[in-house]
Amino acid sequence: PPEEEGPEAEEPLGVHHALAERDSKYTKRPNVFRLQTADWRVFLFQAPTPEEMFSWVSRINLVAALFSSPPFPAAVGSQRRFVRPILPTAPSRSPPEEQHRSHEAWMERVAQELFEHQRNLPEKRGRARDLDEYRVKKDYLLYE
Repeated sequence: PPEEEGPEAEEPLGVHHALAERDSKYTKRPNVFRLQTADWRVFLFQAPTPEEMFSWVSRINLVAALFSSPPFPAAVGSQRRFVRPILPTAPSRSPPEEQHRSHEAWMERVAQELFEHQRNLPEKRGRARDLDEYRVKKDYLLYE
């Protein structure tokens, strides 16, 4: 109905490429977990019991893993700056075993890229744009 539209209207929350985890830093309420989506938005949820919280976290992460297709390469541009890969929203058509191998290979690539990135620190007196780009890429690699 039209009266449900507006800021209070419910909209689905996609969990592809998302991560759910217990939020140990949030202390105002018990049994709170956070969900970080592919676009880096963070949502906090509270469960009635610790068991239910861990159940939700594991189920959300399972669905996120099953529905997350491997990322596409980043767009190519004329500038040499870092661009995050494109995360597809279409569910993966691969069987779970193949997806698991793909996720492991992706994590190995990201870990190696983070290691190389941290070995090649920009000059402290470098251009602000270079320092900002270094930080953006480091944040992305750490998130992954």
